[in-house]
Amino acid sequence: MADILASLRSLMASQSPPLDALLVASEDYHQSEYVSARDKRREFVSGFTGSAGLALITKNEARLWTDGRYFLQATQQLSDQWKLMRIGEDPPVDAWMSDNLQKEAAIGIDPWCVSVDTAQRWERAFAKKNQKLVQTSTNLIDEIWKNRPPAEINPAVDHPLEFAGRSVAEKLKALREKLSSEKARGIIITTLDEVAWLYNIRGSDVSYSPVVHAFAIVTLNSAFLYLDKRKVSSKVSSSLQANGIEVRQYGAVSSDAAMLASNQLDQATGVNSGQNGVCQNDTCDNDLIWVDPASCCYALFSRLDANKLLLQQSPLALAKALKNPVELDGLKNAHIRDGAAVVQYLVWLDKQMQEIYGASGYFLEGEVTSKKIPNAPCREAMKLTEVSVSDKLEGFRASKEHFRGLSFPTISSVGPNAAIIHYSPQAKTCAELDPNSIYLFDSGAQYLDGTTDITRTVHFGKPSAHEKACYTSVLKGHIALGNARFPNGTNGYSLDILARIPLWRYGLDYRHGTGHGIGSYLNVHEGPHQISFRPQARNVPLQVSMTVTDEPGYYEDGNFGIRLENVLVIKEADTEFNFGDKGYLSFEHITWAPYQIKLIDLSILTPEEIQWLNRYHLKCREILGPYLDTNEMEWLKKATEPMKG
Repeated sequence: MADILASLRSLMASQSPPLDALLVASEDYHQSEYVSARDKRREFVSGFTGSAGLALITKNEARLWTDGRYFLQATQQLSDQWKLMRIGEDPPVDAWMSDNLQKEAAIGIDPWCVSVDTAQRWERAFAKKNQKLVQTSTNLIDEIWKNRPPAEINPAVDHPLEFAGRSVAEKLKALREKLSSEKARGIIITTLDEVAWLYNIRGSDVSYSPVVHAFAIVTLNSAFLYLDKRKVSSKVSSSLQANGIEVRQYGAVSSDAAMLASNQLDQATGVNSGQNGVCQNDTCDNDLIWVDPASCCYALFSRLDANKLLLQQSPLALAKALKNPVELDGLKNAHIRDGAAVVQYLVWLDKQMQEIYGASGYFLEGEVTSKKIPNAPCREAMKLTEVSVSDKLEGFRASKEHFRGLSFPTISSVGPNAAIIHYSPQAKTCAELDPNSIYLFDSGAQYLDGTTDITRTVHFGKPSAHEKACYTSVLKGHIALGNARFPNGTNGYSLDILARIPLWRYGLDYRHGTGHGIGSYLNVHEGPHQISFRPQARNVPLQVSMTVTDEPGYYEDGNFGIRLENVLVIKEADTEFNFGDKGYLSFEHITWAPYQIKLIDLSILTPEEIQWLNRYHLKCREILGPYLDTNEMEWLKKATEPMKG
């Protein structure tokens, strides 16, 4: 790590002007949360593997900013060359740079990896001391990364209408109508899931996310897709052409953005999609270019006329989040198959923990009878690790219809590791399962008809009274949020508190948001809405046909972690009254897997909560039964026996 920093500092000094500091973002050219191996630049330079973080390298120090999900992980992964900066507790990066770097300092960025919003926020902070943001001509990390993974040529594929629910023509028509209403003549689309959703294509350029590395530009009369043309088969090319979409090389987006700004793009290509266009002549008075400042990179923004931009959230973010009936049916079906896989996994794991480790098992609270696992060399072949059991879970999912892979790296975590919110076990260093410790698994899959995300926390031995109280408090918050009814116009910021109140009663809390949207065979984390204490959760109200997770937790460093997560669909609520004629909304659970009864302290639950759990468990039996064999169904019946308060 010291060699990497030394090489980087030498390169910084050789720039013109010499750089006093360099910012290394986690994101790729599309501001993606999860990036391909060759785009993990911040991970390469810092050694920190979390999905969120920002590295700052100066002449004599290196700092990494990350959020509460990763405090513990970053502490473990950063070398003594680095200092951890905790977002929400320490000064933000722009304030720290403004206060601690000298006047007129030159701070380098790769403008392709930084959003417009972020770059402009930094520039405002730097103005105080006349510091300047310097756009480097190349990415300096790439220049010192000797074994950087090569770019992969993975094919783009059509996403059939039977799963997409809306045609490309419909989506383009709606987008152009939105452009016209906002006096815009074109839009640059940079986020990978928005490009994939708009053009009904999928790919495998980013692990766990079925997207293609691509940009799109749509004008009132034409549409363009920018990607490595080697990824486009004749079949995909034909379907794109049928919708008036011209395929261009990935790198051409920069020059085409400049041509769009000068109103020359349509003329230069000769494309005029009368099929989908809404402006068939030169009389349109639309003169703005729509750019989402939260996702468009600063490099493309710099090619545009700042006086003729519409800087606001992409209209595709909300359109994608509002699931159509076909997508909703697909998501529900995918979650049923996924729930069956989770139950099959729990049945298998319960048996293994009893047979190998002498655990009392999923249902009983007895002490471990004996360690049945033999000594080496047989021990290595028999033992269960965080990775080996998560591989088994993946196997159960892989047997299900339409399975295409996992939706994120499985968080399979035992005891103290479960306190690391986004823990990522590695085969060589992961922990062995322990019948005396809590086991948390947060996992999901990509199916052609939907994306899944579920968390369950279990114990195969004798949980302590404290562990039960914490689990039950998390469960109470999970139930409270899932049962909420709220008026139209309510945002996720307003509802976040519902999941925390049972924990606050004991002085407990958690450092992450409570809910995020889920894609339809797309990204597992999808906006623009969320349920969170963070201010951005105020930006978009929750609306009918959105998906959102319900996942409160509690994490005790060095001991254990607890999280429970279901996916919900927002629907209209059937309320007795309708104050203010607003209309009221509620949630529908589409995740099906039991909660572990032996981890529940029934004395803490209300009769209404117990009644809800019994109803939910009964539905698990009814819905998952057709996907389970006799032995698995007997286990599920036992796991969902009615509770009495």
